[in-house]
Amino acid sequence: MISITLPDDSVRTYDAPLTAMAVAEDISPGLARVAVAARVDGELVDLSTTLDSDHTLALLTNRDAESLEILRHTAAHVLAQAMQNLYGPEVQYTIGPALMDDFQYGFYYDFDLPDGVSISADDLPKIEAEMKQIAKAKLPLVRKEMSADEAKTLFAELGQRYKAEMIDELDGQSISAYTQGEFTDMCVGPHLPTTGSLGKAFKLLTVAGAYWRGDENRKMLTRIYGVAFFDKKELAAHLERVEEARKRDHRVLGKQLGLFLLDEKVGPGMPLWLPNGEVIRQELQGWIREQLLARGYKMVSTPHIGKLDLWRTSGHYPYYKDSQFPAIQFPGQGEEGEGFLLKPMNCPAHLRIYKAGQHSYRDLPLRLAEFGQVYRWEQSGELNGLTRVRSFTQDDAHIFCTPEQLESEVESCVSLAELVLRTLGLNDYRVRISLRDPDSDKYVGSDENWELAENNLRHVVKKLGMNYTEEVGEAAFYGPKIDFVINDCLGREWQLGTIQVDYNLPERFELEYIGADNHPHQPVMIHRAPFGSFERFIGILIEHYAGAFPLWLAPVQVAVLPVSEKYDAYARSVQERLLAAGIRVETDLASDKIGAKIRRSTLQKVPYMVIVGQQESDADTVSVRHRTEGDLGAMPVEPFIKELIAERDTRGSHPLTV
Repeated sequence: MISITLPDDSVRTYDAPLTAMAVAEDISPGLARVAVAARVDGELVDLSTTLDSDHTLALLTNRDAESLEILRHTAAHVLAQAMQNLYGPEVQYTIGPALMDDFQYGFYYDFDLPDGVSISADDLPKIEAEMKQIAKAKLPLVRKEMSADEAKTLFAELGQRYKAEMIDELDGQSISAYTQGEFTDMCVGPHLPTTGSLGKAFKLLTVAGAYWRGDENRKMLTRIYGVAFFDKKELAAHLERVEEARKRDHRVLGKQLGLFLLDEKVGPGMPLWLPNGEVIRQELQGWIREQLLARGYKMVSTPHIGKLDLWRTSGHYPYYKDSQFPAIQFPGQGEEGEGFLLKPMNCPAHLRIYKAGQHSYRDLPLRLAEFGQVYRWEQSGELNGLTRVRSFTQDDAHIFCTPEQLESEVESCVSLAELVLRTLGLNDYRVRISLRDPDSDKYVGSDENWELAENNLRHVVKKLGMNYTEEVGEAAFYGPKIDFVINDCLGREWQLGTIQVDYNLPERFELEYIGADNHPHQPVMIHRAPFGSFERFIGILIEHYAGAFPLWLAPVQVAVLPVSEKYDAYARSVQERLLAAGIRVETDLASDKIGAKIRRSTLQKVPYMVIVGQQESDADTVSVRHRTEGDLGAMPVEPFIKELIAERDTRGSHPLTV
């Protein structure tokens, strides 16, 4: 007899081996219709898995979160089969994962297409139609286990050259493959029982290029992105969000509003800030600088490049060697020579600033802050506007304190991070404590230091009553951290501010302070950046606000619009008074009609437009119009300026009352 224990602790017994699907059918035909996969003794498996001894069994349906990933992975296989059906067996299918963290896409597959074949967005409906035919055929997905040599032979017979390299990377492990009809692909699974389970709630979204293995030196492949759900309503809602995201795309708005430029001649992932974008950067930096100085921080500035030995001491080199720009070696110098490195982090230079002086416990905490430019070597396929770049500015600070001061300093950092999010309207966020993976060798320092640092962070968030989660393996290599993960207005998650506790770098740099006992002690270090990076943060803000920044951040705060050239002189006088009050203002002196001027300023998302004509000139007033509220009526110039200043200085987000 075989005993199967279900999640409610009930037990079903069978007198012969059977599949997980057979158990589902035995429980209920309705359950069998919606079953997607199974968890046997905690392991996720296909419904076709045979149960030949006693097991615990949980059946996953389309309501389980894990099932969506299985659906999307199966959709990727169906896409690959459709491509071969349409363009022939010469199509090389390489890698096709499900995507669960990406806001827009749900899966993709990379293809090496035969000579003479190219795919564009115009071809997606045809490919999608072929996928629907495969789904309609309800082909069973059959799993087979084989040795690496057997797998190589199989995929060689299928003419799939890329699979041999993938099999070699598995270093002799057994290989599993899934077959649906005449199509076979290697995959760990699990998958839906049949292609029919895919249904019709899927859509192909776009075509892009992607280097094989993300390596710029290897062949460019054709990547097709799609998304899939169990329900057509969920798909429709998702596509609406995607369309709204398209309208808010910071890369498009950045060009439209003249905020930043990405120029291949300068370098991929190295943004150039245009005058309007620099206004936003300077406003954010000026505001946070005020907050830092009020909290006792001291501003510093450090070079963009440093000796390689500095980064060896810190551990950034070679731990993060692949994500750094190559070290700069001069003639006659080897790997161990006096090479230099573009800085990926600001902290080593701040450590050296601390070490240059003598410190007493009475001097601590010492808070050093810098808007420091850093450089990371991101793969070209990972670059994305401002949110993934190779050159960016961190609002970085490092706090050196005694162990007794540590937790109160972390509390202060949490308070500052929350102030940043609250001020900018990013009120929907969660807190994550990122911990090390004790089984990984990428971390430096003793177990004792790590345990101390992780407990420090737990104490703070518990004391502050914060809801938080813990995530193993997400810590920096030198210490655990608190991450602020925000949800923007479209429900997308972004990791922004971070606070890291570090017992290890002070030890590596041999930092000391003289304690009350007149003996040397090692300080603790806090790394914190409420914005994270200005580039990423501004990219997210552009999309969050759809380019319509609150008054204090808007590059142009007021547009003065004369109804005709007869009133240009009065318009200039209004402009001069606004400029004298510190308001960013532009005057549209074009010969267009007033309606065209209003449309132009509205498209530029200027918060306020003031229209001036004969009546306004005679009465020393302006007719005020808000970009979303429309006409607000007439107002004397000086009271208008005072209300603007009040809204700007309080960083309000609502139009003034006239």
